[in-house]
Amino acid sequence: MTPSSFSSLLLLAQGDANPLGPIVQLAMPVVLIFFMYIMLIQRPQKREQALRQSMLAALKKNDHVLLSSGIFGVVTNVREDSDEITVRVDESSNTKLRVTRAAIAKVISDQSTETASASV
Repeated sequence: MTPSSFSSLLLLAQGDANPLGPIVQLAMPVVLIFFMYIMLIQRPQKREQALRQSMLAALKKNDHVLLSSGIFGVVTNVREDSDEITVRVDESSNTKLRVTRAAIAKVISDQSTETASASV
């Protein structure tokens, strides 16, 4: 085999290989990681945020709530303009706290739900 025929065979072998092969091999895991991020992290996070926003928007008087500090209370006043909520934390001394909407961690129940369940 002469050196010129060997180099021509080498060029033919390289011609079959895709010059973008390594780039595609590196890009595929990146694309898969991107889609996994969107499906496993981003979408559930947006769904949870939308549920929280709707919960805070539906907050009304006599809702039983849990504050982010761990304090249980009953909503006594909701001020839409100042984003402030008054929560009664003690029935006997009528102690109240003024907190922002962001301090509400969870709505436990409201008065109408308790009345309906008590009458059953």
